[in-house]
Amino acid sequence: MNRFPVRLRLPVARPYRLDLTAQALRRLAANAVDVLAPDGAYHRALRLGNDLAALRVTQVEPDALEIEATGGDPELVRAAVVRMLGVDADLREWPRRASRVAWLAPIAHALRGVHPPRYPTLWEACAHAIVFQQISIHAAGAIMLRLVEAFGERARAGEVELVAFPEPEALLRASEERLGAVGLSANKRAHLRAAAAAVLDGTVREDAVDALASPEAIAYLTRVRGIGPWSAAVVLLRGFGRLDVFPMRDSGVARSVRELAGDVTVDLDGVLETLGPVKGLLYFHLLLGRLRNLGPRATD
Repeated sequence: MNRFPVRLRLPVARPYRLDLTAQALRRLAANAVDVLAPDGAYHRALRLGNDLAALRVTQVEPDALEIEATGGDPELVRAAVVRMLGVDADLREWPRRASRVAWLAPIAHALRGVHPPRYPTLWEACAHAIVFQQISIHAAGAIMLRLVEAFGERARAGEVELVAFPEPEALLRASEERLGAVGLSANKRAHLRAAAAAVLDGTVREDAVDALASPEAIAYLTRVRGIGPWSAAVVLLRGFGRLDVFPMRDSGVARSVRELAGDVTVDLDGVLETLGPVKGLLYFHLLLGRLRNLGPRATD
């Protein structure tokens, strides 16, 4: 029997690089949900309707991806991949604007083809924003790994073992002891439960966010306990692909700018003004720039 009964070919606009885009989505090696295989394939398990599908995505041509899935409606599979891997993002403004920032231009050239990835659901975007608040990225990554392994469903994509991001119902059913055991503080446990309940009862809805301009969408998302303006901006950028937002007051952003710009004094507000409607792409370039040691300080 075919391990992947669903097979689709997905055109992508050049330049497109699956490796960079998937790495930006994965972010940390501790990420057990978004898996990059040694052969360059991207794997993920996720629930599509009533099906738990395991996906395998490969770049078979500069302008085409191949999607393989163990199940699920083909249109839902296609839509999930388009969303997660930023296939439909309009990036035509980015090269022109990035070229105006001297320290950013060579990084943008080196990362040519990266698209802004997105979490597949509002719930997952909110959960990540809450867990990664106010602690180091590596500490948050370790907590998220334990959370996923404790509450996520298992699946396989060929020979690759996968675990899906936990559904909101799983966190609402979980005891305080089990949630505390993964390293979540009392506040974060409460905030995750509040976000799970808000998504399930319709207090916040994806279609409502989609219908709002970004400033109004940020205000809308902050009705969820534990989601402030910074977290809401992260949800919009990483969950909805809103490139007109950039999460300010982020210590990781400040460190990345210092590392990648070298001895240049950076006026971040000025950079963001130059980048304008695509300034959110800077977030992913800073992330990948540090991961790939593209800054001058990485070679000092």
